[in-house]
Amino acid sequence: MSFDYLGLSESLIRAVNELGYTVPTPIQLQAIPAVLNGGDLLAGAQTGTGKTAGFTLPILQRLSEAPTPAAGAKRPVRALILTPTRELAAQVEESVRGYGKYLKLKSTVMFGGMGINPQIDALRRGVDIVVATLGRLLDHMQQKTIDLSKLEILVLDEADHMLDMGFIHDIKRVLAKLPSKRQNLLFSATFSEEIKTLADSLLDRPALIEVARQNSTVEAIAQKIHPVDRDKKRELLTHLIRQNNWFQVLVFTRTKHGANRLAEQLTKDGISTLAIHGNKSQSARTRALAEFKDNTLQVLVATDIVARGIDIDQLPHVVNFDLPNVPEDYVHRIGRTGRAGATGKALSLVCVDEHQLLKDIERLIKRPIPQEVIAGFEPDMTQKPNPIFRRSQGGGARQGQGAPRQGAPKQSNGGGRPSAKPANSNGGGGNGGNGSRSQKPVAAKTGGNGSAPRKPEGSRPVGPALLGGKPPSEGGGGAGRRDSHARDNVGVKYDGVGGAFSPMPGSV
Repeated sequence: MSFDYLGLSESLIRAVNELGYTVPTPIQLQAIPAVLNGGDLLAGAQTGTGKTAGFTLPILQRLSEAPTPAAGAKRPVRALILTPTRELAAQVEESVRGYGKYLKLKSTVMFGGMGINPQIDALRRGVDIVVATLGRLLDHMQQKTIDLSKLEILVLDEADHMLDMGFIHDIKRVLAKLPSKRQNLLFSATFSEEIKTLADSLLDRPALIEVARQNSTVEAIAQKIHPVDRDKKRELLTHLIRQNNWFQVLVFTRTKHGANRLAEQLTKDGISTLAIHGNKSQSARTRALAEFKDNTLQVLVATDIVARGIDIDQLPHVVNFDLPNVPEDYVHRIGRTGRAGATGKALSLVCVDEHQLLKDIERLIKRPIPQEVIAGFEPDMTQKPNPIFRRSQGGGARQGQGAPRQGAPKQSNGGGRPSAKPANSNGGGGNGGNGSRSQKPVAAKTGGNGSAPRKPEGSRPVGPALLGGKPPSEGGGGAGRRDSHARDNVGVKYDGVGGAFSPMPGSV
């Protein structure tokens, strides 16, 4: 079936065809008619399935069918699309402009890390569609520079990622200011209990669409593990890139410091490389992504902030230089390749420290990943594992694969003195309700599907009790927040093995 049969206008079909799309994906086949029907929607779709077009095309169709404002009249904001990260916001708004190029609709994107005044000017001139991150949207709402009283359609994109990042209170603050009569569209990679709770409070008799098995990996991706010693990873990566003449390689590291260091080392090896993460300025992040998409940059080294924020047609290679702490992040990382029916390769360089992480990933995806030892990089089988800190359910850190370090000091994360409580216990007071968390190395634990539940440091558990709870003073949009766009990127700061984790805006 082609797009011609989905009820879209000739202007939209023309734009879609010019962008090279002729056959809708399964999520588009189901979502486009559902959104055009005008009701609420709960859609589950893995990354790379074409879900952005699944909601942008019918939104453009619905808004274009209404009479255009009279000459001189200001355009009200009629559609609001919220995303968890800046990169995803920019990507979605680019899609809105691309698909709507032949329509008389205007859009703008708003996120932190860049000047707010051009955004205010765009809003004053009038726009039909706003794509935004929660932090910057709340800035505009607080300054009364955006009027959402005429809003007709709300989209929460990557809603599960928003909850993972602790944005539930920001979502509630936004919802409280919107008109009660509107169409709500919620898109999520998974249907967790937290997502179901949010959907129950937001959606009115929604249509339900789920086109991919929860946490499934894209079948078109060829996955492989290369066992290697930890201190030979960089040499192996350089060897693979040179030997295979790879270009446009997306490499994931576990930390920002690791991303910077690897980018510097690859550059010294003569491979054009840039790093992108939450501590980089927005201009640096935008420039690096642009060069990578234009194929003028050979390697982009990234942390998980961009795991759901990069959309590059036919990206050929994704490399896990470090396995992620959370198994679900592996799915999102490798989902950057093999998108929309294209083929791709996902390689992981795994040292002895990461054997438990690998087991957790294979348990999640319900299959073993083929392994291949590269000649000249055979791992030392006598090497002992070093511990890896992992996030626990309460948001604190716990030691992963490997024997516990003896005599490692307990660390406090609440800004106070080290707690005498057992490791991974949560205090009741302190910084914005986070409390003080003491930490000590413990063996990796798994539960459920074998993964450590993904709740970033500084976030609270999400669920029915939280929906009625009180927002924290920082990170949740209260008056005590230190940075006007801190919630655009939330993560943890880690200073060495045995060091402290602490909430840090823009750190993912």
